[in-house]
Amino acid sequence: MTVEREVVLRPLGVPGDLGWVVMAHGEFYAREFGWDAGFERFVARIAADYADGAGPRAAWIAEVDGARAGCVFCVREDERTARLRMLLVDPAARGLGLGNRLVERCLAYAREAGYGAITLWTNDVLDAARRIYRKQGFELVAEEPHHSFGHDLVGQTWRRDL
Repeated sequence: MTVEREVVLRPLGVPGDLGWVVMAHGEFYAREFGWDAGFERFVARIAADYADGAGPRAAWIAEVDGARAGCVFCVREDERTARLRMLLVDPAARGLGLGNRLVERCLAYAREAGYGAITLWTNDVLDAARRIYRKQGFELVAEEPHHSFGHDLVGQTWRRDL
């Protein structure tokens, strides 16, 4: 017997949302990739910049059965370009299509806000996210090795026209 799960995408704004985003990223990346607290600090800065930011921007929380299970942010890169930030899906919610739904919502918002393109930065070890980006029409446009979060990584910039 299959149990139907209630999935909701809602705008960020419930008290605790930003704190959850930072905590969930910190815990997930430490557990899954061994990244250190530097990554959580990085995410906290992005979250604070979002909260303090101006210009067209939006963020969404995915809930499964009433509990936070994912997020994505869309912010202004420049007048013509949006930036997708902080996509995350809780491992307990995998297989529900949340990652694709969150990215689709971000893309729709960027189009509605009048952006002509969208970009994002990720790391090559994040295979599941990269599969979603590729499926959603993003193309890899640059790579650069870096040492961050306690590891040698390869940062990637992805882009797509809207």
